[in-house]
Amino acid sequence: MIRLTRLNRAPIVLNSDLIEHIEATPDTVITLTTGQILRVRESADDVVERIVDFRRRIYGPEGRPAGLRQDPPFPETNETLDQQRDLG
Repeated sequence: MIRLTRLNRAPIVLNSDLIEHIEATPDTVITLTTGQILRVRESADDVVERIVDFRRRIYGPEGRPAGLRQDPPFPETNETLDQQRDLG
């Protein structure tokens, strides 16, 4: 979610996952996947920066949600996949 300001200075909190595209006309025009069109005071670059900042807070600088391990834990084994299939 990102905080933006409509042209009439009304604040809005937008689900950035719904953004289809952003146009930089004299006003910044945001088209959502729902077909709704929003005009905001922030520049297109500022909107993109806010989206990136939001996603970094959620996914971290490495692009993974906080708290998730890099690799799932597997028991150490010397068996090959073929040997494991034969047992099953």
